[in-house]
Amino acid sequence: MSEPFTVILVDLDGTVMDSALGITRSLAVALEELGLPVPPPARMVEFVGPPILDGLRDVAGLEPADAARTLERYRERYRRLGAFEAEPYAGIREALERLRELAPLAIATSKPEGIATRILEHFAFAPLFTVIAGASDDETRSTKADVITRALELLVERGVDVSRPVMIGDRIHDVEGAAAHGIPTVVAGWGYGAPEEAAGAVAIADAPADLPAIVAAGAPEPV
Repeated sequence: MSEPFTVILVDLDGTVMDSALGITRSLAVALEELGLPVPPPARMVEFVGPPILDGLRDVAGLEPADAARTLERYRERYRRLGAFEAEPYAGIREALERLRELAPLAIATSKPEGIATRILEHFAFAPLFTVIAGASDDETRSTKADVITRALELLVERGVDVSRPVMIGDRIHDVEGAAAHGIPTVVAGWGYGAPEEAAGAVAIADAPADLPAIVAAGAPEPV
């Protein structure tokens, strides 16, 4: 029988919050204001989840200088409006409340930590989490692996047992970032990730209501 997990790390965009509208709208406005091409809608959703600078490079194909200018414009609108152009996924609050009975919860998101905290407070989710860990504003901490490092450090400071963590997220960045720490991932199948992004995860939850039973079962072999 698998040992129980001692702490549960949770992604934000695509796992707790359906935040695509605010992210893609803020990016489109920033690109338009700078006279840069806006990717088609089918590609804009690829920005949701990973660090924005990665998307500006990989999806929009921008050079570093243009990417930096776009990120600044994006953040101005996103902090003011876009962060709240979102809504929690149906059933996620109830799932998190049940998960919290199994182990402490922590947010581990590539979104800047201050913005993530404001969003969680705005939607009254913040009290569910022992810590909220995110990217730094200067992008020196932006990869999911780095964010998970911060989450684990903050949890240790709070006296939480981090010997057997599990990650819940929707994108390959969550799976790979957790794997860098030897942490298994349960993929949120309702998020923005393509099916192939679940490779290496230990389980796929089709709906938030599936999460408590999957996490309670411990860590099986990767799918």
